[in-house]
Parts: sequence; C-alpha cells; structure tokens
Amino acid sequence: MSSTKIKLSVLDQSPVRKGVSARRAIEETTLLAQETERLGYHRFWVSEHHNTTSLAGSTPEILIAHLANHTKTLRIGSGGIMLPNHSALKVAESFRLLEVMHPNRIDLGMGRAPGTDRITASMLNPSNNWSEQDFMEQLRDLQHYLHDTSDGGIQAKIKAIPISETVPTQWLLSSSGQSAVFAAHFGLGFSFAHFINPHGGPQAVQYYRDHFKPSVDLAKPVDNVAFFVFCSEDEEKVRQQEALMSYRFLQLEKGGGLTSTGWEDIKHLTYTAAEQERINVNKPRMIYGTPEVIKARLSKLAADYDVDELMAVTITEHFEDRIKSYQLLAEMFLQ
Repeated sequence: MSSTKIKLSVLDQSPVRKGVSARRAIEETTLLAQETERLGYHRFWVSEHHNTTSLAGSTPEILIAHLANHTKTLRIGSGGIMLPNHSALKVAESFRLLEVMHPNRIDLGMGRAPGTDRITASMLNPSNNWSEQDFMEQLRDLQHYLHDTSDGGIQAKIKAIPISETVPTQWLLSSSGQSAVFAAHFGLGFSFAHFINPHGGPQAVQYYRDHFKPSVDLAKPVDNVAFFVFCSEDEEKVRQQEALMSYRFLQLEKGGGLTSTGWEDIKHLTYTAAEQERINVNKPRMIYGTPEVIKARLSKLAADYDVDELMAVTITEHFEDRIKSYQLLAEMFLQ
C-alpha cells in the first residue's frame, strides 16, 4: 500500500536507437542497470519481444543472468516472460538456475500476451491456442515445478533442475485487469501496465488485493504499476520525446511494426484528424515533463493506485537523456 516513501523500479525494453546496433542496446541496458542500482532503485525488469528490430530483448532469462552478474544488490527480473510462448518446465528450470546463481535477487514476472504478432507467436509455440484455461494450467504446473510438489499428475515424475533452496518471486503482469484474478488466486505479485492501458488500473489493483489468497511464497499482496516516463529540465526535449513516442504508438496501431526513429525523421510530419485523435487517446500512457510536473503527476498516480512502488519505462532518442531522466526521478523520490 502507499506510504510517504516511494520505491522506484525500472522496466527496460533494450531499445535499439537509430544508428546503433543491438549489441550497443544491450550495453546500454547494462549501464542503466548499474546506474539505477547506484541511485537506489529497487528492481530492474527486462521484457520479451519478438520480430521487431527496434527492441533487442527477446530472451529475458539470458539478459537477467548477464545483468545480475553486472550488479550486486538490485533485484533483477522479467517484465515479463510471456508464458504461453514457453513450456512451464522450461521456465521453471531457467529461473531455478538463475535463483541458484543469484539467491533472493530474481523476479519471475509473467504475462499472458505473446510480446509479438500472432504469426510469430504461433512459430514460437505452435500449440498455443490463447486459452485462459491453458494459462491457468501453466501457472499451476509452474508452482509444482518450483516447489517440488505434485497433484498426482505427471509432475510427480519430473523434477525441475537444478534444485534450489529459494524460489524466485513470481509476479503476473496485466494491462487488461484479467490477470489480477489469476494473481490473487495463486497468491502471486501483481504489476499493472499503465504504459499499455491507462484505464482501469486502480480498480484491477484493488480487485487483486480484495481477492488475494495467501500462498507459500506470499502472505500478503504485493503490487506495483508501470508507466512510460520521461523527465528533463529542457521543455523542448520533453516535447520532442513525447512526439517520438506518439509516432511509435501510431506505427504499432497501423500494424507496421516499430522502427528506430529520430526527431529529424518526424519533425515535419502532419497528422490526419483520425491520427491526431489516436495521439490524444494514447497521451495518458505517458508521464512526460519537467521535474516539477513529473513529481506531481507520479505522486498523484501513486495515490490513485495506492501503491508505493512505481516502475519507469523510458525510451529516448539519445542514451544520455534516458540516463538523466532516471537520475532526475531518483532526486525526486529516493533522496
């Protein structure tokens, strides 16, 4: 629940900026993890995306291992593993190994969306039929694998290797609110993606709390909320980054996929009335502004959600602006 002390965390998508390589994008994610650890951030999650050249993070479990090796105290996790793309056993073994290597530092955040288009998702897992029942069964199987329990089914014959003395903290991610039901039922943490859907989040978080069933891992509900955030003392930079993100949203909605774009590519664009309407609809997903504006808006949103942990997602044209934004947030809330 909310308190006077706000914890800040990071959800990073390893953006491939215009003119740089995927290798550099991963280097920047690593540098960001190290800097946010120094600043006092609580956790650092990386995402799973496929079939887009503008985001380098396709396999969070590999990137988590790398980041945990390059940090010391920061909680490192997935935001998330798109569970229908994988088998429950494979996820259990990947995160058990991470937990063995970095005890009590690993978060297993999971989502129900594919993190890509449907065609690519069908190639990742040809048996995926997008069933809620299948997702529930995967979650149930995962609990058995992570805790070495069985309901008498096939799990009784299978051990997720390696055997771990501790269990990664499990979270469910949601943009629609449906996964609040699953998170409450299984006693998992819950993270709402305001950066995907700015509507209905406080109600989803409250539903999760009201219906939470304690589990062997969590006695009480644990939650946070993620936003697209960009903070700068330069109002022109704020305007340009907001315009770039609005353009990215339009690209996605038109089905054209994401490309790495700079301000010079879009500064003379004009939009149709329909496009401008979509830009206005998407603006609440972004918390962009100068420090004074950002502090007021994030504080209000933390109160609206009644959470004490905010997770920032920041994509910028220039890496130094991404770093500076996280530094300004730390000055506001962590010092």
